[in-house]
Amino acid sequence: MKNLVKIGIGAAMFASLAFTGSAFAHIAPAKANASGDRAGSCFFVNQFDNWRSPNPKTIYIDTYFHHYYRLDLAGTYPMLRWPDAFLVMNVEGPDTICSAIDWDLAVDTNPDGFIEHIIVRKMTPLTAAEVAAIPSKFRP
Repeated sequence: MKNLVKIGIGAAMFASLAFTGSAFAHIAPAKANASGDRAGSCFFVNQFDNWRSPNPKTIYIDTYFHHYYRLDLAGTYPMLRWPDAFLVMNVEGPDTICSAIDWDLAVDTNPDGFIEHIIVRKMTPLTAAEVAAIPSKFRP
């Protein structure tokens, strides 16, 4: 009888895990698509290399492997255009950036200056043609 109970509990656990996995399989792509981000555009935070901002609502970034992304921001952040501005990236949890929700950014002007937190609305990987169209002074 104990063996039947163990098998029954094991089967129930397996079924619940299988159901949970299939549920997440259906939720994850919808979440990624709803944000407007392109699939398959992940990189590790330590691969972030450089950035430039052509206007207070956009940031272009480059990774070590010269993969470029455009970050469309939820608001207007004039400090991005200041000459001594730098980005502060907070990393908590997974060390990958795959979509807008993964960014935890702030812009600062000096170590003792005012920090403005940034909300990223959309992250878009750029094609070679899109990167070539960015004016050189705004290309990271």
